[in-house]
Amino acid sequence: ASFTVSLHKVDNTTVMIKVRPGVSSSCWILIKNGIKSELKIKPGENVTFSFTCSTPEKYFISEIQKNIDCVSGPCPFGDVHLYPPGLPRLNRTYIWDVKASTKAGLELKFSTPWLRQIEPGETCPDSISYNINSCIDKATVNIGTFCRNGSVSRVKLLGGVVMSLHLPWHSPLTTSGFNIANRASIKRLCIIESVLKGESSITLMSPNYPLGFPEDELMTWQFVIPSNMRASVFFHNYSLSNCERKEERVEYYIPGSPSNPEVFKLSDSQPANIAGSFNMSLQGCDQDAQNPGILRLLFQVIVQHPQVDENVTHLVDLSKERNMTVTIHLEGWPSRVPLTSEPMCLICKDPRSCDRVLTLASGAVYRISFLCKDLSRLRITAEKGISCMDIRWCQRKIYSLSVPKVITQLPIRLHKFIWKLLATDLINVEITSPSLKLQQHSKTVPEQRCNTSYSYSIVSASRETELNVGVFCPGGSIEKIQMRNNITISLTTFGKGFINESTRQDLKMSFVPHIKDECTFTVSPNPKAKVYLQTPNWPYGLPPYVSISWFIIVPSKQTARLGFSNDRMGISCETGRAFVNIKEEAPGAEETVRREDELLPQPRNMYHNFWLNVSNCKPVDNTQLTLQFWVTFADKQIDLGIILAVVAGAGVLTAIGLTVCCVKKKKKKTQNPMVGVYNANVNTQMPGKKGLFGKGRQTNESHVYAVIDDAVVYGHLLKESNGSVAPEVDVYQPFDGPIGSLPPSPPPFSFRKDIKRSSKTEEEPPPLMDTDQDNYTFAHQKPGQLEDNGDADEKDKRDTSVPLLENKKQDGLVE
Repeated sequence: ASFTVSLHKVDNTTVMIKVRPGVSSSCWILIKNGIKSELKIKPGENVTFSFTCSTPEKYFISEIQKNIDCVSGPCPFGDVHLYPPGLPRLNRTYIWDVKASTKAGLELKFSTPWLRQIEPGETCPDSISYNINSCIDKATVNIGTFCRNGSVSRVKLLGGVVMSLHLPWHSPLTTSGFNIANRASIKRLCIIESVLKGESSITLMSPNYPLGFPEDELMTWQFVIPSNMRASVFFHNYSLSNCERKEERVEYYIPGSPSNPEVFKLSDSQPANIAGSFNMSLQGCDQDAQNPGILRLLFQVIVQHPQVDENVTHLVDLSKERNMTVTIHLEGWPSRVPLTSEPMCLICKDPRSCDRVLTLASGAVYRISFLCKDLSRLRITAEKGISCMDIRWCQRKIYSLSVPKVITQLPIRLHKFIWKLLATDLINVEITSPSLKLQQHSKTVPEQRCNTSYSYSIVSASRETELNVGVFCPGGSIEKIQMRNNITISLTTFGKGFINESTRQDLKMSFVPHIKDECTFTVSPNPKAKVYLQTPNWPYGLPPYVSISWFIIVPSKQTARLGFSNDRMGISCETGRAFVNIKEEAPGAEETVRREDELLPQPRNMYHNFWLNVSNCKPVDNTQLTLQFWVTFADKQIDLGIILAVVAGAGVLTAIGLTVCCVKKKKKKTQNPMVGVYNANVNTQMPGKKGLFGKGRQTNESHVYAVIDDAVVYGHLLKESNGSVAPEVDVYQPFDGPIGSLPPSPPPFSFRKDIKRSSKTEEEPPPLMDTDQDNYTFAHQKPGQLEDNGDADEKDKRDTSVPLLENKKQDGLVE
């Protein structure tokens, strides 16, 4: 097909047909004189041409430019037409270059459906776009790029204008969609009018966005809004230039305001809940010539109906709180909220200060209201900091980790409450739940999944590592958790049930001195339940070289059954060794130790409170230490042999008592005086204390009796009445006293490669002193049993157990 383009000279229009950028053309323009790759048709020319291919739109674009002079001649007011007709179906760009004086600006008026401004790089759904540039002298300012179907109805510009319309080759559009309305002096860069009907949302940008608003310029947006609607302004992206003189600011002219214009900084919260139409102006400043900076602004205007409860205020009293913030936000925050055209939920500190996100700080009282049809879309996230820098000031304080009532009383669902517990390296955190106790959430054990309306996520963090202790909910068996480093506890709610359950919160926190392990759990299970416990950071594994302990409380009339969910730890160590240690808190209790390359203990009965410690190495091949164990309880069974032994022992005691009673009665009946036997070898001087281990029994001869009571003869029967046999000589026994609040610990990592273990390990006793080799005159005592004969030096002998205990402390076997 051939095309004929005829341009009148008075129209001052030029047509260019050019090769499409980035396309190597295999198609040519065929004219009477030959073929060309480009064609330019000037005013007054009449050209007929065709293409050598059937799809020229793939290879060529057309550009039609019309120059309009509104300075030296009359300005052609009215609709701007797409001229000339008969052009080929190519991607077309119409350019209208209108010259005008700065004393008489131009007004461009757009026909419905008006225009919508878009960000640079964004495309229009129908590929039809407008671009408006203002020309002041030789400077050009890009007012913006627009699509159809928007709210921008008019644009007034100072000086000339270059208006561009881009149409795709398949567009059926036959009109430009705008007209030159009139000329008017506006004394500012431009005025953009936006008409909003009904509930809607629009996004606008400052000229030259994002490159920067011209220096010391002023522009205005006029918003036409029905009087029965409410408008709110939100700044989403802005930056400031470096001003030498004046100050960058935003000015509002709001009909009925007592202080027009209202002046705001760009960093301020902008006006909200504005009734009816208003104007907003952006004022630049004189910039620093060496470092001008960039002034730019992207903002949103939301229009919605007045809310029925907009005058209902809610009191939020944070005056007594410290280091706490409360943020009310839309669901999904803090991710970027999309700039949609739908009305949003707004939170207001006062009738004109509203935002989609509102943060309230502690130490003040607020009265807030909501401009929102559906409050269920709003959420609350609160954060509170508790710190301790000196244990002397905060060791005895108990802090309640419960959500304040001022938050639960708001008609908005709490999403998360975060406590950040900060302390120095030598101060640790203890968390307790006295009445409810905590349950460790486990995805692998259905009966231990948290099904409550809220849960706690606990994370321990230092500068080197972060340990996710786990997710916990109320109604379990964990009474206490002690942790090192700084702790973050996040309460997260699920559903609406938290409002009712929040009254029963009992989580407490206190600061305690330094602990040995990264984390220690105190567990008091329900005697009728089966409790599963697992290592922190499940299922990703313990960090290298981390040690965790559990202290399991066993009721006095119960027997605990301990078992592991797997046979092995499931890791290989690159450096150091991994250990599992089990130790009952009872005298003489054996300590069971298993290494990572050994089988874990089979299920066993535990008759006393016991410790379980897990210590990690540095694993190889990205293997992770994840350990899970369980504890059940059963009533203790009474052995028939024990009952018979107790009965026999009672009979022996009865016989001894009768014998002693008869002897005493006989002595009383004879009325013979007690006979003293003089012994010349007895030392009658008061012994002086010469220091620890100063005297032995051979020295002071306190074991020689001058007066013998008959009852002493039978004393050994009383001592042996429990069925045990006293040893004939003193034998050193390892310290088997109560372990106390400290768990057993494996050897240090540097010595674990050479550790040798047995089912029961004992420390080699130190050499006995001379005082330990005394011969006793009468029946020997049991180890650890004291003899009260009133001799001061015997106290010295009893103190000999102290150095032995200290030696064990030095060896790391007793904590």
